[in-house]
Amino acid sequence: MTEQNYQDVLREIEASARERHWPIVGPRKGALLVELVQRHQPRRILELGALVGYSSTLMAANLPAGGKVVSIEIDPNNAEMTRETQRRAGVADRCEIHVGPALEIIPQINGPWNMVFIDAAKEQYLAYLQAVEPFLAPGAVIVADNVKIAPDAIAPYLAYVRASPHYTSEYHDFESDGMEVSTYTPAMP
Repeated sequence: MTEQNYQDVLREIEASARERHWPIVGPRKGALLVELVQRHQPRRILELGALVGYSSTLMAANLPAGGKVVSIEIDPNNAEMTRETQRRAGVADRCEIHVGPALEIIPQINGPWNMVFIDAAKEQYLAYLQAVEPFLAPGAVIVADNVKIAPDAIAPYLAYVRASPHYTSEYHDFESDGMEVSTYTPAMP
């Protein structure tokens, strides 16, 4: 994988997203994902909602050696586009994708997860987090996208991570949208 190669592929997706109105993470929010991956060096990332593979490719390209991004995408066509994006970007060996409803698939795949990126059905964010919690590694970073554009749907999730003693949570504003970044600290036995 060459850095130029994956960046070229992402730029092509950005251009297509503008034409087709795909809700990709894009370069500004993508820079936060890159910063988090580089700072925390996650070995295993779980992505909920892949769309066309923009964010999984971005995260996979910045993983430490031996790291993996595991995506769950409900739409088979989107999953196929994601596979093609990852292949073209040279990161397919660091990625795997499961097709189907996330709440059914999460318990079937093995953690632990060092990072979770939630970008699927907004009203399900809290259910996704609660499904993945038993599989979180201590210090896991959870990133929730679109917290500003879907405030009512995401309100239960935000209330949970902001009030729980198991999360330290921080909001990142991107003018028209926002991301919530939460760090997990498990209960002491």
